[in-house]
Amino acid sequence: MRQIRFFILLVLIGSLHLACQAQSGSKDPNSPYKFKTPSWDGIGKVYMGREISHIMGFAGKDWLERDSREAEEGVSLAINNLPITSNSVVADIGAGSGYYSFRIAPLVPDGQVYAVDVQEEAVEFLRKRSEELGFENVKAVKGSSISPNLPANSIDLAIFVDVYHELEFPEEMLQNLRKSLKSNGKILLIEYRGEDPSVPIKPLHKMTVRQAKKEMEANGFELIENGQFLKIQHFLVFQKKD
Repeated sequence: MRQIRFFILLVLIGSLHLACQAQSGSKDPNSPYKFKTPSWDGIGKVYMGREISHIMGFAGKDWLERDSREAEEGVSLAINNLPITSNSVVADIGAGSGYYSFRIAPLVPDGQVYAVDVQEEAVEFLRKRSEELGFENVKAVKGSSISPNLPANSIDLAIFVDVYHELEFPEEMLQNLRKSLKSNGKILLIEYRGEDPSVPIKPLHKMTVRQAKKEMEANGFELIENGQFLKIQHFLVFQKKD
């Protein structure tokens, strides 16, 4: 529980400025976003009925790398169920410290892992860490709030591990990511289960299957797998639709 409380504090520290941005955001009637008084852990920006949460700053690196994470989340089980082959090209969006990126890299020796993050500090850490670990197939990429900045038609699988709910511009990000996915490309959302009140995470940092489907379908993706094997998270695989 102490680690969960620490995570919540890091989320607030990392993104308080987004609340101000949301309050002063565009009132364009054609915008997919609405604005409200921010919740204490939200930015006041609403997408398809869901308030977007604060992001976790790179100061939370140690929380991402905590020794208890495997036992709490079953990371190995999630990675073993990824829809990838040895030559897959994978994008880890919001890679942070590379916790997932560097565990996926050995599984795609003939492929590539793009470790994408919007924070320069994280990108620099990912570059150095990939060199230290000797992973020539891991490339750190500086993304933006609206795009992962990846090559067109290049990605087999893009993963968002407890990240999607933090995207400031989810619609723009999904549309730009769609361009980077191959024709049969997939997106994996790993999110804390919003339907389960016993999961000790604040509501805006969890998602329901219903909400995830609504947002993904609106952007051209269909749910093809709802893996229910993780302890406290959803494992939702979406396929790019023609």
